[in-house]
Amino acid sequence: MRPAHALIDLSALRHNYRLAKSLTGCRALAVVKANAYGHGALECAAALNDEADGFAVSAIEEALVLREAGYRQPIVLLEGWFEAAELELICRHELWPVVHHHGQLADLQQADLRQPLHVWLKLDSGMHRTGFCAAEYPAIWRQLQASSKVASLTKITHFARADEPETGRTEQQLDTFLDATADLEGPASLSNSAGVLAWPGAHGDWVRPGIMLYGSSPFGFEQPQAAQLRPVMQLDSRVIAVHQIAAGEPIGYGSRFVTSRPSRIGVVAMGYADGYPRHAPDGTPVLVDGQRTCISGRVSMDMLTVDLTDLPGSGLGSAVRLWGEGLDAGEVASHAGTISYQLFCNLNRVPRHYQE
Repeated sequence: MRPAHALIDLSALRHNYRLAKSLTGCRALAVVKANAYGHGALECAAALNDEADGFAVSAIEEALVLREAGYRQPIVLLEGWFEAAELELICRHELWPVVHHHGQLADLQQADLRQPLHVWLKLDSGMHRTGFCAAEYPAIWRQLQASSKVASLTKITHFARADEPETGRTEQQLDTFLDATADLEGPASLSNSAGVLAWPGAHGDWVRPGIMLYGSSPFGFEQPQAAQLRPVMQLDSRVIAVHQIAAGEPIGYGSRFVTSRPSRIGVVAMGYADGYPRHAPDGTPVLVDGQRTCISGRVSMDMLTVDLTDLPGSGLGSAVRLWGEGLDAGEVASHAGTISYQLFCNLNRVPRHYQE
């Protein structure tokens, strides 16, 4: 069998969820959208079933997978609904939708619901992606509060730059949120992973840990709370061929890398069809037999090449770690010009194995 695989450490997932709870003292929605950031939504939900206060997903399709598997915790639909017909399913499965634009308000007003909804009303505090502006938010809140179609209201917003504490932008968004909701009772949810880790004054009543659940820091720098995270995914493979290459020889498609010395080049069963970033440059770190080396040559569909010259004990069959314990996914992502979120979500055909 092809040796490329991802090992998912569910005990690390639970550790990271507990860290979010301990840092905030709040109820925490485990964000399992996008198949739990590529880690497996059902498996991650099962691991958190006895602990999670609730789950959050992007859309109803993801929520129904959880409900059909028997998970009864609150499930927040972070994008609400896309068609009014979904409201019947939202009621039937007792989902908690975010309402973030006037079309959804109109749908709600016109719907014949079997029961009132637990609505999370989105404020655009400055990210300018979804949500109602601060000037109109209080009136919409009061309108929904008076509606027989609403069982409860939760205030929600989203920070654009909580992972950049020195910009001042999060303080501005927090002030906007507090001003707009000052006279509105009810619970609030402001913090994503970066907010959980770095903004203790913005935790509210519900936090929404996402990338931190999977052990990856949202920050581009060392951060004390993030240092307590444990990586959940180990992406591993093996060396499947070794070649001795003379100095001055090109490696791989496009001849991007040219050896500067006589080199031992290992071929690894991992490529962009698996989800490894095709644009990872020469020098992107990998671990071979636990020792650090790097990619040398362009990533192919099913293979990539690494420099084994300084690892004389490594060769055919050697273990290769692309990211995980010992090699942070964020470092790999930085080399490739992306973020760890995308690395995890892009893993397409790599089989996942789970350990407790």
